[in-house]
Amino acid sequence: IDCMKISLASCRYFAIIKGPKVIVGSCYEIADIQHMNFVKESSKPDFENQTMVTMVDSSREEQAMRQGLPRRHVMSNKNVSANSVPYDSDILTDGIQGYKQVTQSSVAHSLKNFINKTLVPLVFVTCIPNLVIVMWYTVIHCDGSYLKMLSVFSEHSIIAGLGEMWRHVHYPSAAIIATLVIYCIYALLMMKFLPGAAVLGPVTPKGNTPIYKDNGFLHFVVTLTLFLGLTLLLRPYGISPSIIYDKFDEVLFTLNAFSLLFCVFLYFKGKLCPSSSDSGSSGNLIFDYYWGMELYPRVFGIDIKVFTNCRFGMTVWALLVCVNAIKSYELYGFVDSMFVSAFLQLLYITKFFWWESGYLQTIDIILDRAGFYICWGCLVYIPGMYASVSFYLVSHPVSLGPVLSVLTLCLGALSIYINFAVDNQKQEVRAADGSCLVWGRKPDIIRAKYILENGDIRESILIASGWWGLSRHFHYVPEIMLAFFWSLPAMFNDLMPYSYLIFLLILLTHRSYRDDSKCGHKYGTFWHEYCKKVPHRIIPFLF
Repeated sequence: IDCMKISLASCRYFAIIKGPKVIVGSCYEIADIQHMNFVKESSKPDFENQTMVTMVDSSREEQAMRQGLPRRHVMSNKNVSANSVPYDSDILTDGIQGYKQVTQSSVAHSLKNFINKTLVPLVFVTCIPNLVIVMWYTVIHCDGSYLKMLSVFSEHSIIAGLGEMWRHVHYPSAAIIATLVIYCIYALLMMKFLPGAAVLGPVTPKGNTPIYKDNGFLHFVVTLTLFLGLTLLLRPYGISPSIIYDKFDEVLFTLNAFSLLFCVFLYFKGKLCPSSSDSGSSGNLIFDYYWGMELYPRVFGIDIKVFTNCRFGMTVWALLVCVNAIKSYELYGFVDSMFVSAFLQLLYITKFFWWESGYLQTIDIILDRAGFYICWGCLVYIPGMYASVSFYLVSHPVSLGPVLSVLTLCLGALSIYINFAVDNQKQEVRAADGSCLVWGRKPDIIRAKYILENGDIRESILIASGWWGLSRHFHYVPEIMLAFFWSLPAMFNDLMPYSYLIFLLILLTHRSYRDDSKCGHKYGTFWHEYCKKVPHRIIPFLF
C-alpha cells in the first residue's frame, strides 16, 4: 500500500497482476486509497498468488485525450475487471465479428488519425467560413428561402455557386472597419479597467488555477446603455446603427478575414511563448491551428477566450439584435414578432452575463483550446448564426397578436428561469459542500476523487438529485426550448429562422457525448456510479 501511495503520483493507469489474471483500469478509480478493496493483508508472502501493481506513465496519452487525439490502449488479456473504464471501446466492438481486429489494426489507426487530425480540421477551416455568407445571401437575395438558395448550386457547381454568392459581398468600407476596431479597443479597455471581484476557474490538468475578473455583467450593462445613448444622441444627425444591418456582408467579410489571421497569431503565440504549462503541440500543423496550442492564452493580462467568447461573441450578439430591432422599427414601426424574439434573446444574454463566472467553468473554457474551433466560432459564427432570427425578421415581419405574443414571452422566460435554476443549483450545492437542501431534501451527492497530472488528488461533487437527478445534461432542455420560442415569432414560412435551433440541437447532443467522455476519463468509477443513478443523458426517460 505504501508503495502504491508513492507511485500513484506519477502514473495514470494501473494493471493488477494476480496469478494468471490481469486487471486494467484508471488511477482515477483508485484516487482514494481507502477504496482499494482489492488489496488484502497477508501474514507472509504468497509469491504464487501475490498481487503486484504495474504503473504506466501515460501523461502524453492523457494530454492527447484532452487535445481530442486518440490515446494508446493499455493492453491486457481477456480477464479484465468489471471496474475498468470502457470509454475507449467502440460501440460496434462486441456486435460485429472481427470488427475489433480490423479497427485496431495499424492501417485503421492511421486512417482514423488522418481523418481526425487532418481531414476534418482542413474541411472545417476551408469550408465553414462560407456558411455565414450563405446565410446572409439567403436572407438578402433569396427572400429567406433555403430552396431558392439551393437553386444557385443546382445552376452551378458548389464552388461556382459559392463564388456567385461571394460576388455579392462588398469589400469592407472604412466605416465598418472603424466601427469594429473601436468596439474591440473599447471592450479590451473595459475588461481591464471595469471593477470586478476575482474569481477562480477550475484547476487545470497541469495544476494551474486561472484567475478572472468578474466584470462581465457590468460590461454588458454599460455597453447596452452606451449603445442606447449614442443611438438617441446621433439620431437627429441622421446617423443610425442600422447601417450595420445594411452592410452586414461587409461585417462578415471583415470578421472572417480577421479571425483567420488572429488564429495564426494564436498558433505562433502558443508555440513560441505560451502563457502557462497547459499548452503544447500535437505535431500536426493543421490540427494545432484548428484546435489551438493553449488552453488559457493571455496577452498583456487579457484572457483571449474571455474576450472572444464573452466580450465579443456574446456582447456583439446582443448588439446585433438591437441593431436589427432598430432597423425593423425604422421600416415598419412596432412589430410584435420582432419585439418578442429580441426580448427573449436579450433576456437570455443578460442571464448569461449575470452567470458569467459559472460559464468560465464550462467545457468551452476548461477543455476547448484557443484555436480556430472556438475563436472563429465566437468571432464570426455567433454574430452570423445566433442573431439570424432577428436578421430574418427585419425583412419578414409577422403579426402575432397579443395572445400568442404573451404566451411565447412567458414560455420563453420560463425556459430562461429553468436554465438558470439548473446551473445555479449545482453551484449552490458545491459551494455548500453538499450541506444544503435540494427541493426540500438533502441532496444525493457523490464525492468523486480524481488526480491531476502533477499527482495531486482532488475532489469534486457530482449531484444526482434535483434538476441533476432528471438527466445528466438537463440544462440543455430549457436552452433548446428557449431557442424554439425566440424563433417561433418568424412562424413557419421558411426553415431559415430555425437554423440556430437546428445547429443547437446538433451542438448540444455532440457536447453531451464530449462531456460524458471527459468526465468518464476524469472520475472513473465515480462517473460509472453517477451514470447508474442518473441514466438519462439529456431528455428524462427518452435520451
